[in-house]
Amino acid sequence: MQPQRVRRFRRALALSRGFTLIELLVVLAILGLLVGLVGPRVMSTLGGSKTKAAGIQIAGLGSTLEIYYIDVGRYPTTAEGLQALVENPGDVANWNGPYLEKSQVPKDPWGSEYQYRSPGEHGSFDLWSLGADNREGGEGENQDVYSWK
Repeated sequence: MQPQRVRRFRRALALSRGFTLIELLVVLAILGLLVGLVGPRVMSTLGGSKTKAAGIQIAGLGSTLEIYYIDVGRYPTTAEGLQALVENPGDVANWNGPYLEKSQVPKDPWGSEYQYRSPGEHGSFDLWSLGADNREGGEGENQDVYSWK
């Protein structure tokens, strides 16, 4: 009687040791569906967050340009650029910088330089990022981010 119980136990143990191929394929199919459905939403959210971050950085740089204006009496010229916020562009009277905490002008979230023009076409200065593609225009993550919109 004892050996028969041992055989039943071993058979039950052998049957419960692992997953069948069908069970594994079902789990992989479910995971594939989840990645296919959730993945694009996550990626679009990440892309949108970079665009929002660029807008926040542009607003911060705009505020810093206003402080520069209060001190100097004018905005940096296009030739001086945003670099005038971290180092005196020459014999600029009343320059009280650096105006940025770091010793360099930040790049946009995609690693490119912010575009700057003064006097601007849309205000005293124009400040913008060309988006992920670093070209004018575009949609989604490639859209441009402007200080005047």
